[in-house]
Amino acid sequence: MITVLAGGVGAARLLRGVLAVHPAAAVTAVVNTADDVELHGLHVSPDLDTVTYTLAGAINPETGWGLVDETWQAMATLGRYGGITWFNLGDRDLGTHLYRTQRLSEGAPLSEVTAEIVRGWDLALTVLPVTDDRLRTMVTIDEQGDGDVTEIGFQEYFVQRRHDVEVRSVRFDGADAALAGPGVLDALAGADRVVIAPSNPIVSIGPLLAVPGVRDAVVARRADTVAVSPIIAGAALKGPADRLLRELGHESSVVGVARLYRDLAATLVIDDADAHLAPAVEAEGLRCVVAPTIMSGPDEAAALGRTVLTA
Repeated sequence: MITVLAGGVGAARLLRGVLAVHPAAAVTAVVNTADDVELHGLHVSPDLDTVTYTLAGAINPETGWGLVDETWQAMATLGRYGGITWFNLGDRDLGTHLYRTQRLSEGAPLSEVTAEIVRGWDLALTVLPVTDDRLRTMVTIDEQGDGDVTEIGFQEYFVQRRHDVEVRSVRFDGADAALAGPGVLDALAGADRVVIAPSNPIVSIGPLLAVPGVRDAVVARRADTVAVSPIIAGAALKGPADRLLRELGHESSVVGVARLYRDLAATLVIDDADAHLAPAVEAEGLRCVVAPTIMSGPDEAAALGRTVLTA
């Protein structure tokens, strides 16, 4: 069995590659839920949905989120009334959130609802929310750059402000009281290989590790854990991972990633562009594998999937 610690877009693409070279029934994705948000009375789970839609072949390839060939009439109507429109939800995507919210209101845990949604897309892998409990990433920002800080929810930072403000700190609200979701710790303990996807180390992988028991479970499997760097040549392909690393006092490089993951993973996969930094990665105590990590298409994703399973 393969267990993948997953955020959103980068993790979804890696999972697509893993499924191309490994039986889906033997793959489990443990997915971040700290990006979840309540909007319009609906429970939205962006990372869970990005993983599901990508593996179902239904993701919007231009954005990496939402559904392909989506329409936006509901958002247009909200805008007419002066409603919240900074977080786009397509008309078909709304069906997922309506179903999730209804089932949660009936008392079903998020893990059960997620399994139902995954089955609805005819996927054979197991997708597990890291917790059924409320977990939210909160970001303290310096919006004006004058030292006057404000704490906001992750989606307000990432979408509403387009992650274009300086971050002073990040915390995971609810983490201390959260319990690992059903099957999560067993999936880590029983895996032949644990993979840390090329997701943002701070706000995608960080919340997973903040749930009590998860970090310890990964540390216990360190010898069998492979991480893939989301930083290539000092930058993130998508999103603010590079800026977040710098703003929070880390090095935005594969060496910085190695320092964050050295207690969790025995092996770090880095891109060819960073081959010259392999000795520095290994000096941090990890085995370094150099390979193409930009998943520009299914073939590239499958090649990277094969690399992480054989590294």
